[in-house]
Amino acid sequence: MPIRSVRRIVEVLLIGSCLAAPPGARAFAQSATGQAQIPPFGATEFVELPPLLVDLFRSTPAGPEATPATGQSAANAQGAGAAFPGSGPLITAIATTGAFVPDEVLVTIDGDAAAAAEIAAANGLQVRSLRTSFLLATSVVRFGIPDGRPVGVVLAQVLRDGRATASEPNHIYTLQQAKPVSGYTLQNIAFDPAEANGSNIRIAVIDTARDRAHPALAGIAVEDFDALPAIPVENSDHATSIIGLIAGQDSFQGLAPGALILHARAFENGKSNADAILASLDWSAERNARLINMSFVGPRNKLFELACAKAFERGILLVAAAGNNGPKAPPAFPGAYKSVVAVTATDDQNQRMQQANTGAYVKISAPGVGVMAPIPGGGYDLVTGTSFAAAVYTGAIANLMRSAPDKSAFDLENKVSKTALDLGGKGRDVEFGFGLINLKAATREQ
Repeated sequence: MPIRSVRRIVEVLLIGSCLAAPPGARAFAQSATGQAQIPPFGATEFVELPPLLVDLFRSTPAGPEATPATGQSAANAQGAGAAFPGSGPLITAIATTGAFVPDEVLVTIDGDAAAAAEIAAANGLQVRSLRTSFLLATSVVRFGIPDGRPVGVVLAQVLRDGRATASEPNHIYTLQQAKPVSGYTLQNIAFDPAEANGSNIRIAVIDTARDRAHPALAGIAVEDFDALPAIPVENSDHATSIIGLIAGQDSFQGLAPGALILHARAFENGKSNADAILASLDWSAERNARLINMSFVGPRNKLFELACAKAFERGILLVAAAGNNGPKAPPAFPGAYKSVVAVTATDDQNQRMQQANTGAYVKISAPGVGVMAPIPGGGYDLVTGTSFAAAVYTGAIANLMRSAPDKSAFDLENKVSKTALDLGGKGRDVEFGFGLINLKAATREQ
């Protein structure tokens, strides 16, 4: 059979595979009423679907099945068994999992802007951003895919160039906030507000924008970084609560008032991508953060995982939400990385939040159900989710850092685990980790 005919057949198969609407991508294309919600990441930093897929989704009724957790297309899911035509011999697509920006890939390269441009030209891609990663010590390029090729195919194509050292989807991450159910104090962790002090502890928070004028946040020392400068700020609720719980003062006292907050805005409308989060992580490490709060979850990403490992090697304690996807959900990242402490949420009866993830990666528990926190507009409300449990844990560790400046972050983290109130099965278990933090007991152990 002539090569042209073979290529045509493969192209037809590719188009056919694209007709199977990628579930996660559909979630970004329309809301429950079928209306477009999230503009494209692409050159304007929003998620953008290939035109063919957008047209298909507009005519497809939305429903409960329209928002599953994965964002892979049929072609991407074929993985190692699927071969596709490139500019040379047939290549094998790289299997992709989780939700990701459907027209972008992240690639680390040995080279500069000129090398990135050459790789883009050779593979029919666009250079959408290029920066040097502080933690990875290499160039990270965000390439755009203008022609609708599956991400798994492009991941394999770029690695044919010897200057490309790694390639990953630009995974999507979501904040972990749930519907509040009841209010209670932080007495369960033996927290004495009179002793709360996080003076001069540098804590990075990778999150949404914040309400700068809120009385509980207005007096906090903050350094800012915007990983999404091209995207207008519309939401500031999540970070306002997270930062307030950690370091709030005046009208609302957090667990570590006086801490210096390194605030990286990387989320809008509850979502971010791996590129923005990596940039925020780099910035936080460069600014000498001792703690980094990451109250969000998403798929496993090898570049993100490596950056977390590098931060860990620098002595930075990374704290993340365990996830709100239910006890049968798979591990949530970054919490499930070995270099990160995954925090689950408990209620006023020291019971696990019903929606919380479970698993061997869960390290510790903290209050996160119906916790009072600042909200945009100068008010306060009850918040629920492993996001806020992570913030409570971050504030508790900051207190210990201030009172024991000679101890490493990991010494203190181990102390908190050792002195935690054992819940669930004896010892560490998949629901509560080592148990509920006990700040008073941990302080006595120093």
